[in-house]
Amino acid sequence: MQTQCTGKLGEIGRVGQRRIALDFDGGTLSSDAGALLLRDVDRTLRLTDRVARCFEDGRSALLVEHSVRTLVMQRIVGIALGYEDLNDHDELRRDPVLATLAGKLEARRKGCQALAGKSTLNRLEHAPDTREGSRYHKIGHDPAAFESLFVDLFIEAHAAAPDEIVLDLDATDDPLHGQQEGRFFHGYYGHYCYLPLYIFCGRHLLAAKLRRANIDAAAGAREEVERIVHHIRRHWPAVRIILLGKHPRERPNPPVVPPAIAQRVLKLDDFRGQTRRTPGDRLSVRNAG
Repeated sequence: MQTQCTGKLGEIGRVGQRRIALDFDGGTLSSDAGALLLRDVDRTLRLTDRVARCFEDGRSALLVEHSVRTLVMQRIVGIALGYEDLNDHDELRRDPVLATLAGKLEARRKGCQALAGKSTLNRLEHAPDTREGSRYHKIGHDPAAFESLFVDLFIEAHAAAPDEIVLDLDATDDPLHGQQEGRFFHGYYGHYCYLPLYIFCGRHLLAAKLRRANIDAAAGAREEVERIVHHIRRHWPAVRIILLGKHPRERPNPPVVPPAIAQRVLKLDDFRGQTRRTPGDRLSVRNAG
């Protein structure tokens, strides 16, 4: 027999002057109302606007349903809420809270949703370098603009130039569970993975480079450090910069600071007492940059 359902049961009693009724018609609901707090943060940092400017949109404005800014906002907020998988956005595209953040509760074109689905967001994430160009991609990105944005946000987070900062370099594993392009088995970590390079200053991320695992952990570290130090020096010429990383002699743990940089840094891993040094370990103590 077919199930009979009703959304309203009507009045079931009274308490004093108040009527008690049951109603299962909850309307449009969302469990992600906390994203509204992120909107206030974004208005202060202008993060989504600034990230969107790192892209170049070659689509016809008359035919665009989802702007680059909307796509960027949707992806950033989705990750902040724990929705890392693009597949989640086939449901999130109907979420009223995310639509509120986008300032667009209804789609302009018939048959569309207010927000983008996984396929549209996938094209954003695979946007090629604007210098290379592609006849098959209408949206491109500027790598230099992205790299500068991380450092700019770090600098703007300080009301005044600090006397000293510590740049923490770290290479770690990003485990892979499929047949992703460029995957390699890493002997130290014992599984297939990528080997991204991260550079932090306290809680601020200054650089994140996704790399294959068939390279030395220090690969590309010198170029990244030189770029970041040069950028910081333009704003804080007198700041004392310390590089923190693993010394090349420390095996089997993959090194991060190449020997060429290790001879020019002010302090190294023993800055925080994280490693033991032997009398044979000699490092030049000089200011970075």
